[in-house]
Amino acid sequence: MLNALGVFTTVVVGLMVGVEFSVAFVINRILNGLPGDNGLRGRAHGARMLGAVMPFWYIGSLVLATIWAVAGWHLHGAGLVVTAAALLILSVIMSLLLLVPINNRVKTWTADGLPADWKEQMNRWDRFHYVRVAVIIAAFALLAAALA
Repeated sequence: MLNALGVFTTVVVGLMVGVEFSVAFVINRILNGLPGDNGLRGRAHGARMLGAVMPFWYIGSLVLATIWAVAGWHLHGAGLVVTAAALLILSVIMSLLLLVPINNRVKTWTADGLPADWKEQMNRWDRFHYVRVAVIIAAFALLAAALA
């Protein structure tokens, strides 16, 4: 049963990493390449859509990793799972303090009502997001190593 939990947790976190990596290095680059502020509609829609799903995914991943860490405390690799859970906690804190406030503004923007610094805010979100992606990649790698 613990093995199944480990595999399930690793897959859930791995899928989250894939989505966030894609946002950082594929989707946002495509949107940024559009002329003028045309990419803004895509970012605003993404902020609404992913903003509704990702909190459950992040918290769910953290809960799964925590259950795995507690249930497998006595097993080899428990330290890796605990460290991964700590990184997932860091990713949630980063999200709440750094990314969500920007995301909440972005999802309300329209082409007619943009703040003067909208590009700067997008760049700031991207920089924070790159760091968060690195954190969750590290968590995923630790979970995968704990399975081995």
